[in-house]
Amino acid sequence: MQKLADGLHKFHAEVCRTHEDLFRHLARGQRPEALFITCSDSRINPNLITQTQPGDIFIVRNAGNIVPPYGAGNGSEAAAIEFAVAHLEVKHIIICGHTLCGAMRGLLDPSGLDEMPAVKSWLQHAELTRRLVQENYPHIEGEDRLTITVEENVLAQIENLRTHPTVRARLARGELSVYAWVFKIETGRVFQFEHSTGQFGPMGDTVPPSALPEAAVFRRAI
Repeated sequence: MQKLADGLHKFHAEVCRTHEDLFRHLARGQRPEALFITCSDSRINPNLITQTQPGDIFIVRNAGNIVPPYGAGNGSEAAAIEFAVAHLEVKHIIICGHTLCGAMRGLLDPSGLDEMPAVKSWLQHAELTRRLVQENYPHIEGEDRLTITVEENVLAQIENLRTHPTVRARLARGELSVYAWVFKIETGRVFQFEHSTGQFGPMGDTVPPSALPEAAVFRRAI
């Protein structure tokens, strides 16, 4: 806790004084460019990864970067998505998974979640992911299986995202773009799904974000 307190003191003493214009601007409202849906994992920092400032991206986080289909779940994700798309009018939605994901590890081995019934229940929204991996990748094991699960889960959650009326309507009008990313913790690199190849490929300075087609089917090449 002392580390947090020291950081807060440094923020007040140094950052606030040098960013007065930014905070005055933020006080007038927010107009983020993108909705960034990612995992609650403490190793993922969306602003650090994208090198953005407060107010640039609207962030939704939960265990496993899961988007329940519209009408399912407790509604908090649906409310945040609806607010970002309908009210803030974001132009882009990114679903970003990450390697070494504990939620996806639990999805593959639910027996380890017996003492966490809320987590176990939440992961039911990723049942499509579990079934896809079980049926399509029986030959892949260990950490490679976990990575495949992370990737397939991002694509499965994009399918769920498209069941949300505000998202579906904006996509149909060409007013919204959707992206599938995976952050590799081991290297800090970001990989994006390319519909043309059916695979995740590394992003770099010369590789712009690639939006997924509005009516794409997201099963990867096996």
